[in-house]
Amino acid sequence: MANDGSGSAGIQRVMSIADSPSFLSQRISRAVERGLRRAYGRFAVKPDRYLHELRRGHGLPIASFGDVFDLHPAALDHVAERAISGHRRMAIIEGAGFGLGGVFTLLPDVSVLGVITLRLIQKLGMIYGFEYRTEEEQVELWMAVASAAGVDVARDWIKKQVIERLMTRVAEKAGTELAEKITTGMVPLLGAGLGAVLNAYFITGWGRRAQHYFRDKHFDRRSQRALGPGHSALLLNG
Repeated sequence: MANDGSGSAGIQRVMSIADSPSFLSQRISRAVERGLRRAYGRFAVKPDRYLHELRRGHGLPIASFGDVFDLHPAALDHVAERAISGHRRMAIIEGAGFGLGGVFTLLPDVSVLGVITLRLIQKLGMIYGFEYRTEEEQVELWMAVASAAGVDVARDWIKKQVIERLMTRVAEKAGTELAEKITTGMVPLLGAGLGAVLNAYFITGWGRRAQHYFRDKHFDRRSQRALGPGHSALLLNG
């Protein structure tokens, strides 16, 4: 049967669309948002379980997350680095089988990447002494997520708006970031290792930024504790 070239032309059109940053970013954004919603719900890190892991698995002498403010910061940094490395390995393994069929087979894995990323950020917060049981602590968590994503939001905005809207903004930022890495050649050509490379890049970058956010907050809290409760109240009210 003769080939009139229409099939090849159709493939070229699909490839052209797939290579579009806007097309990719939209597809990736939706997948990341699904992952964030899953991680914020039934796949969220359980604080009590992670406290036990910090004590038994990492050897931190703490009875509660508040006790980390009495430990040397280097010990917390070490645990945070291990958390980022562990989740990076998990993400690499998860993404290693994707990318074989191109961008479209990669997208389902991005949703899982969203779960892994948010769970890492939750753990980093707890390592530096911040839980997310109360509404205020939930705000702190999502401030860290926004910081990791490079989304500029005010604390009052998060209090007034539903967190789901922030998830959408964070997911849009992630979609744009990953799409740019693919289309500008900063990530290797589509192939067996694409999923692993993207996941490693994503976890490392977002994990580092979230760590810096919580680390800065940790030292702020240390300073307030050192000055005493009376001075801390003046700072908060002033």
